[in-house]
Amino acid sequence: MSNNEKKRIPDAPVPAAAPGNLLSSVAPPSQLPNFVTTSPAPVPVAVAPQLPPQLAATLAPAPPALVPIAPTPVPVAPTSVSIAPTSVPIAPAQIPVVSTMQPDSPERFCPAIPPSKGEPMLSIRSPEDSQTTQSPDSLPDSMSDVDKLGDIMPGSGLFTWVKGAVSSGGILQRVAEKAKNSVDSMITTLDPQMKEYLNSGGDVNVVVASDKDVKISPVREAFQIVFGKATVTGYEAQSDVTAAQPVGYAAAYAAAKQRIAHIRSAHTEVHNNIPIVAVEGFLHEAVTDRWYAIDLLVLSQPSLGIELQLQSQGCPVPAAAVAAARANTPEDYAHIQTGFSVTVPSVMADSLQVPHTQWHEASTGVSRRELLLLAARSLASSYKKLLAVSAAEI
Repeated sequence: MSNNEKKRIPDAPVPAAAPGNLLSSVAPPSQLPNFVTTSPAPVPVAVAPQLPPQLAATLAPAPPALVPIAPTPVPVAPTSVSIAPTSVPIAPAQIPVVSTMQPDSPERFCPAIPPSKGEPMLSIRSPEDSQTTQSPDSLPDSMSDVDKLGDIMPGSGLFTWVKGAVSSGGILQRVAEKAKNSVDSMITTLDPQMKEYLNSGGDVNVVVASDKDVKISPVREAFQIVFGKATVTGYEAQSDVTAAQPVGYAAAYAAAKQRIAHIRSAHTEVHNNIPIVAVEGFLHEAVTDRWYAIDLLVLSQPSLGIELQLQSQGCPVPAAAVAAARANTPEDYAHIQTGFSVTVPSVMADSLQVPHTQWHEASTGVSRRELLLLAARSLASSYKKLLAVSAAEI
């Protein structure tokens, strides 16, 4: 065979596409229309051809396998933060301690609030007391509601405080008394005569056998201090059985009894239930030429059979003053047996150039009213105790 024949040999026919290949039958995508406007041109989006389900399942890529990646530690540089110390007052508090639990130990819960929180606190009592229960109905009727609550709930601090506050001598009573005393003190400072009216009244009524304020005033103040409220009045009363200046205790006692008898006979409204206080000054010679001026206080209440006698503190009197009073007393004086006709206050007033009611203060620095006030307070306290005894007997 020649070379030309070899060249004329036709090529092998191209095999037809397999009927199962669908790509050859899919037409190429057509070009989308171009709508040109003033707005920015839209970005062309390629539309994927629609494939049959069988082919799409065949051509779907396998999901990538998950490969575990070990975490890479990130180094953190330590930073130092300086905090300025501040002085903040912190009240002491009780912080409950919670014990740490071990991994192998059973789980436990430690409460921050103690188990006794909310439970009533009971006082320690004997077994006999624990068997008996108290209720408001079982308590005496004379007890107040606060006392009953305090006895039923002895562990309650609130009821205990309230019971102590409102009880006799409690804080509320002391505050009220202090406020009252402050107001009374202010009123009496502005007007001293108001003191008599503020403390007058009450169940105690006392009569003084004298119309002199130096005797009435200390007796009134003493009884009002002891009894709280007292009505004290004075009536004029003279003694004609002893000398003007009694010498000795016996003469002073006789003069005081005479003044009390004169009040009861001259004033019918002063009956036997009203106590009468007589104040009589006398001279007492402790040793030779050592003289003292003393006041005798006598309280008498026949209805209760009470008679009290009390002496005040003595005030020294110079022997020259006593000698002058004796020298000026006539020899035919009717009561020369009981004393002098000239009183020591008049002699001392002339000597000290002061009123006869102020010679005690001019001589010793202590007034006669102060001496009588101390003695009258002792007298009122003794009288109050006797009244309590008489009331208990009745």
